[in-house]
Amino acid sequence: MPRLSEVIAALDALWPPERAEQWDAVGTVCGDPDAEVTRVLFAVDPVQEIADEAVELGAELLVTHHPLYLRGTTTVAASHFKGRVVHTLIKRDIALHVAHTNADTADPGVSDALAGALDLRVVRPLLPDPSDPAGRRGLGRICELDHPLTLREFAARAAERLPAVAQGVRTAGDPEATVRTVAVSGGSGDSLFDVVRAAGVDAFLTADLRHHPASEAVQHSLPDSPLGLVDAAHWATEQPWCEQAAAQLDEISDRHGWDLRVHVSKTVTDPWSTHHPSGAPN
Repeated sequence: MPRLSEVIAALDALWPPERAEQWDAVGTVCGDPDAEVTRVLFAVDPVQEIADEAVELGAELLVTHHPLYLRGTTTVAASHFKGRVVHTLIKRDIALHVAHTNADTADPGVSDALAGALDLRVVRPLLPDPSDPAGRRGLGRICELDHPLTLREFAARAAERLPAVAQGVRTAGDPEATVRTVAVSGGSGDSLFDVVRAAGVDAFLTADLRHHPASEAVQHSLPDSPLGLVDAAHWATEQPWCEQAAAQLDEISDRHGWDLRVHVSKTVTDPWSTHHPSGAPN
């Protein structure tokens, strides 16, 4: 069985930490490099429910997409909820490793997994990584549908294929507009509207769309090139990456004869718990 340092080296080859954004906090948060690893758990969020799940599973390594300490810290005291996560993991000899923006822009990356969940054909990155001569890495993906759908139908596909959460899926734009090409970006994507418009796609699926950027994007695209917006939950657009990442580690384990048992958490850690449609009933 491999040591933690060997597994981390394999993960760093998939998602090199130097490709993370400067503001990001990726890599190994805790763990003994010489400890043996037999079982790995993938999840989006390093929250207490996931730490407890890793304990119950008997995992020696937890890999999450979101960082535990994105803005740094001066304490890991268990009096704070993040410190309790660290204490839970260290007491049970469980390492924590984070792949965030370095996984977003990877090939394959977070948006490839999102496109795959929606049965979209990836054409190219939405915002290419200039350091990749092959032009495959980058943020977001430009995709084609297998056959044209209305914006309403495409949003319904997203609601059906993505993990169920309280928010569901919202749209902006003409619900009967035809959608043939789509830009997708797992996680928060409203900083990408300029490149989405330049790509000339029919719709943009992402998460965390705010009022003003969404309103301006819709108005900017009228009347000549209407852009449909599909706003899904942040967690739901990134959870498919866990399945993709687990499959990548499975392949590495098989190649090296490690016999790792790799799991994907099904625990919904989206922070929203209920949804109440506004307005009086008809």
